[in-house]
Amino acid sequence: MEPNTTTIASGLQKVKARISEIADKAGRQPEAITLLAASKTNPVECLREAFVAGQTIFGENYLQEALGKIPALADLPIEWHFIGPIQSNKTKRIAENFAWVHSIDRKKIAGRLSKDRPESLPPLQVCVQVNVSGEDSKSGVAPDEAADLAAYIVELPRLKLRGVMAIPELTQATALQRSQFRMLKETYDRLKQAGYDLDTISMGMSEDLDIAIEEGATMVRIGTAIFGPRRYAIPEELAIRQGKPE
Repeated sequence: MEPNTTTIASGLQKVKARISEIADKAGRQPEAITLLAASKTNPVECLREAFVAGQTIFGENYLQEALGKIPALADLPIEWHFIGPIQSNKTKRIAENFAWVHSIDRKKIAGRLSKDRPESLPPLQVCVQVNVSGEDSKSGVAPDEAADLAAYIVELPRLKLRGVMAIPELTQATALQRSQFRMLKETYDRLKQAGYDLDTISMGMSEDLDIAIEEGATMVRIGTAIFGPRRYAIPEELAIRQGKPE
């Protein structure tokens, strides 16, 4: 299906305007918030149109899907972020193909990513994923375990720790969402106070963008508000969807 370029360009423009408006109301600088286009399930043509409209940072959840897109868009200076659950047998291809990884939730994965990161590339920029909702189905360390994982990551030669990431509970209860975003910000603040050189709080999607920015997000991961509804079904083997990897 051909992408609706007007919709993608206008969606991107609306999201940027929304970020600016929310930031202004929250007393924050809009330019302090990075927009990551969460492009899972969207075909190459849609990502190309988003790039033409000014978007250069894209996040993918599923490795196999991303590996089809990255070479097809190699002519564009895209910064690729991996934002999905990580299985141990996928670390090599992730380390070789992405600039950032947001979803490190255990030492084993961190160690493998560092080992697999090619010397010819800059260190892999990474975030610790924190399970702020406490759901068993979600990846991420408990907030009080984030410091231990951070301490391990900063000793790895091919990784650069940038901050923390979370996916809050899917709920209409805004007070609950807010408390979970605040929990991530507090985790980030504790790590900063402990001396870690961090600058990234990756939280907020199309549905909860406002609250995320109000609570301190520095990078928001927006998909539907830019690209519209998903364009094809996700194969069953890819449908881990924010769950715990093996």
